[in-house]
Amino acid sequence: MTTTATLAPQTIPDIREVEQFLYREAELLDLKQWEDWADLFTADGTYWIPTAEDQADPYTRASIMFDDRQMMANRIRRLRHPEIHAQTPASRTTHLVTNVMVEPRPDPDGCIAVRCGFLMLEYRAESQFTYGGRFRYQLVATAEGLRIRSKTVHMVNCDAAHHLMAIWF
Repeated sequence: MTTTATLAPQTIPDIREVEQFLYREAELLDLKQWEDWADLFTADGTYWIPTAEDQADPYTRASIMFDDRQMMANRIRRLRHPEIHAQTPASRTTHLVTNVMVEPRPDPDGCIAVRCGFLMLEYRAESQFTYGGRFRYQLVATAEGLRIRSKTVHMVNCDAAHHLMAIWF
């Protein structure tokens, strides 16, 4: 389990450190190292994909996905099952992260706000799907390095009909 003890509240990591962290996160997803990916989240970490461009929170309307650490563990367990319907054949993905921007100061809780663009290509069952949009992170600096307190995926086409989504962006 990841600790969430923060370093000094005024500590802002170097942009390169943040970029390397985000690139590593993308690589873990591409390599299907989902357990290691989930470990990048704090114990109270969340992953959210809204269904509307202006959706304020995941509690007042349905979301495409809203996972806490327990739900991530459940999803990983299902993805690892040898007969999973949603991933037969398994997806192959490439995640690209770009235009990383870090807020100059942490919020009062010590979270570092990060925004970036993303593109994800998914190939499965002889079809390729393209997803794009913006990620918004709340990162926390811990003794083990950066950790994700929240990740929100603002998909360009969040309100469109989508095929079955079983994996993360």
